[in-house]
Amino acid sequence: MSSRLQKSMEGLISVFHSYSSKEGAVNTLSKMELKALLQQELSQLITCCNDPAGIDRIMTDLDENGDQELDFQEFVVLVAALTVACNDFFEDTCKKGYQGTEP
Repeated sequence: MSSRLQKSMEGLISVFHSYSSKEGAVNTLSKMELKALLQQELSQLITCCNDPAGIDRIMTDLDENGDQELDFQEFVVLVAALTVACNDFFEDTCKKGYQGTEP
């Protein structure tokens, strides 16, 4: 039986490949595939999903080798950064809640 963390890792891999296999190289995300992934999977966390300039910035920031595509390792950087940001938000929210202050 898989642990929760192992299932999460499997889900991350599965999501990446379900989008990366839609056009071009099957092991990388093109800009269009990245946009679709962001819009369908992360639209509540990333506000620039419908902004072409925002998608361009994300692609440029993550594309370490400059090939205009994101491989899995580059994609994981985005997921890790969002996960850290969400954790920080929830920690701050919990601290404020315990102190009885308004956000």
